[in-house]
Amino acid sequence: MHSLNNLIIEFYDKLSSWEQSVVKDTGYSLAQVHTIEVLGSHGPMRMKELADRLGITTGTLTVQIEKLVNLGLVSRAAHEDDRRSILVGLTSEGTQLHAHHNRMHMQLTKDITRHLDNDAIDVLKTCFEKMNREF
Repeated sequence: MHSLNNLIIEFYDKLSSWEQSVVKDTGYSLAQVHTIEVLGSHGPMRMKELADRLGITTGTLTVQIEKLVNLGLVSRAAHEDDRRSILVGLTSEGTQLHAHHNRMHMQLTKDITRHLDNDAIDVLKTCFEKMNREF
């Protein structure tokens, strides 16, 4: 278990370092790009749901969303069914940023799994699915 722990930490550190290096050239913060990633992957959502997915408070998210709105990456609107709820989603510029960042993630995935055969990739996917459910 100790060696698995070390491998997970090493992988996390390397992935975090890669993410930082990719984001620093965009002019956006890592938190902003993570917000764009979630909205790009899951579509428009309520502020509370987005905050939960990001693991931050709605207060922190409100500040983040204000910055992204001012940058033209995110739009806000009242929810159709619940006028008290705010729905946030990507603008066309935000969608372009998400697509670009997602292509970089896809390339990284291809690069780091290039020595794995399909069976190993299936096992890896199953492991990640099970581990992600623990959060």
